[in-house]
Amino acid sequence: MLAAIGLAVLLSFTRQTTVKVHQVMVERGSIRSLVSTNGQIEPIERLEAHAPIPTTVKRVLVKEGDHVRKGQLLLQLDDADLVSRAAQAQAQMKAAAASESALKNGGTQQEVQTLDAQLRTDRNAFDVAQHNLDALRKLQQEGAASSGEVAAAEEALKTSESNLKLAEQKKKDPYSQPEVSKVRAEAAEAQAAYQAAEDDLAKSNVHAPFDGVVYSLPVKQGAFVQAGDLLVQEADLSKVLVRAYVDEPDIGRLQRGQKVEITWDALPSRTWSGTLNSVPSVVKLHSARNVGEVTCAIDNHDLKLLPNVNVGVTIVVAQLDDVLTLERDALRVDDGKPYVYRIVNDHLRRQPVEIALQNLTQVQITGGLPQGAAVAIPAEENRPLVDGAPIKVVP
Repeated sequence: MLAAIGLAVLLSFTRQTTVKVHQVMVERGSIRSLVSTNGQIEPIERLEAHAPIPTTVKRVLVKEGDHVRKGQLLLQLDDADLVSRAAQAQAQMKAAAASESALKNGGTQQEVQTLDAQLRTDRNAFDVAQHNLDALRKLQQEGAASSGEVAAAEEALKTSESNLKLAEQKKKDPYSQPEVSKVRAEAAEAQAAYQAAEDDLAKSNVHAPFDGVVYSLPVKQGAFVQAGDLLVQEADLSKVLVRAYVDEPDIGRLQRGQKVEITWDALPSRTWSGTLNSVPSVVKLHSARNVGEVTCAIDNHDLKLLPNVNVGVTIVVAQLDDVLTLERDALRVDDGKPYVYRIVNDHLRRQPVEIALQNLTQVQITGGLPQGAAVAIPAEENRPLVDGAPIKVVP
């Protein structure tokens, strides 16, 4: 009972004491809901050349920051070993081609001649054996030849026939299947070796594949490089990609086509604009944060944004124009119900409101307040606002 009386006295005192407040107005304007994060600039179209073999950098014809034209020679490697390798592979290809030709034609010219001669010999031997057997059988009928002689002639004919069939088969298929497979494998290996040598030769002379800017050149003329070492990076920086990292709770608010604004601390007065062209398909750990990656293409015609720089990224997930807005500091919530303290005749009046879109500084008013209504924000840290209290507006 005493506590209730004390509270009533306190409220009565507070209502009678003038409270200093700041005044803000319900205004018609625009309000945006934003997702703010960080990102990094990447080239969309770029060349990244690596050393194909361990060798020496023969010539460097550009420097970092140079604008280069399509087809321009940027760098040369010592390619003597590659030229030798290509010549050796070409010789292997010729030998393989000769072996394949022999397969197709039934052997080399000498092998074909040898097989033909052997075939003629075996045919003659078969004819002679046949003639001898026929003659002995006739003599046997006349009693002039024994059965043993006839049997020997029959065996000789069988041997001649077997030799002839073998020669004919050899003429038809001079190479066995393993021999055919070996020749074809050697041909394929030689072709692959030659192609690899030609590719590495092409990579030893690095040309610009498009107009752009050399933004990384980690090697110097005369330096030795290992296979895979980075030689030069060139990019078309007229249009760049921003890769941004959105925290997991904000991912559900993202949609393709949303407006994106880019800022860079090095040029604080400049803002670049684009639209979101991808949304996260997976959440991953990035610098102790669970994030989804999004990308946005940015027009960079003046080439101010550089590869690998860190930028600020603001994604406009919603924007409403010509709506009633109020400073968010004036909004209060009690038991989930929003309200404000409206200024009426130099007194505070608690006013329930309906709200919709809000951000860090603004809230959209959809009901409860008209345009131009004056609303109070506390000006004194230890003086709470109370319904019915008299007020004094201060700057």
